Amino acid sequence: MKDYIEIQDNFDRGSYARSTSTTGTFSFSNVMTRVYVWMTAALCITAGAAFLVVSSPTMLQLIYGNSAAIWVLFIIELGLVFGVSAGINRLSPTTATTLFLLYAAVNGLTLSSIFFAYSIGSITQAFAASALTFGAMSIFGATTKRDLSGLGGILMMGLIGLIIASVVNIFWANSTLDAIITYIGVFIFVGLTAYDTQKIKAMSASAEQSVSMGYSTDTALPRRIAILGALTLYLDFINLFLYILRLLGRNRD
Repeated sequence: MKDYIEIQDNFDRGSYARSTSTTGTFSFSNVMTRVYVWMTAALCITAGAAFLVVSSPTMLQLIYGNSAAIWVLFIIELGLVFGVSAGINRLSPTTATTLFLLYAAVNGLTLSSIFFAYSIGSITQAFAASALTFGAMSIFGATTKRDLSGLGGILMMGLIGLIIASVVNIFWANSTLDAIITYIGVFIFVGLTAYDTQKIKAMSASAEQSVSMGYSTDTALPRRIAILGALTLYLDFINLFLYILRLLGRNRD
């Protein structure tokens, strides 16, 4: 959740419009397909890394046998997500893709902890619910004629408030506040899924226009947009999944 705020500024369409490189052939028609393919690949890597940890006593000891290991992984995660989002215009597409997938793998190592807090049944149900909800809202964001840009400020303010409330509740440990945070978290990331999908689509259209008008000749532009978009929706999905998992776990208890 904390990673999410940092990547929003990198959706500045102008930064892509000003990006220049060598001339070549451009293809923006399948950018959204690429976004979903890379996002799905990242989710598979995350799941694989998490299963690797819980099925390996060596990995369990390595990560959870040393309290410093989790903090090291968390710092690596922040460095990777900030590096990709902030350096998307400077990194080569191959490097950006590699860093994104590496981030997904490291995230899987830290997310392995959910297997100790929730049953396999709850995790499976939460994933299924998240996939259906995410898919519906992403399709809505990609197809609706309604301009969702006005939701951006509201959702980001809500996200900031959510982070603050979560930090406060770490020390307060109030169950009622925790329940409120969980429900609000679900609603925020449901909204962000639709909002970000529309924004990625609009960013792609804007970049395509800048290319057709000769303002940009960056042949890697579609892939850059696809990787940044995949990172954004990946974060939306992971956070939505974690809040739905908390909700189902609470209901089960």
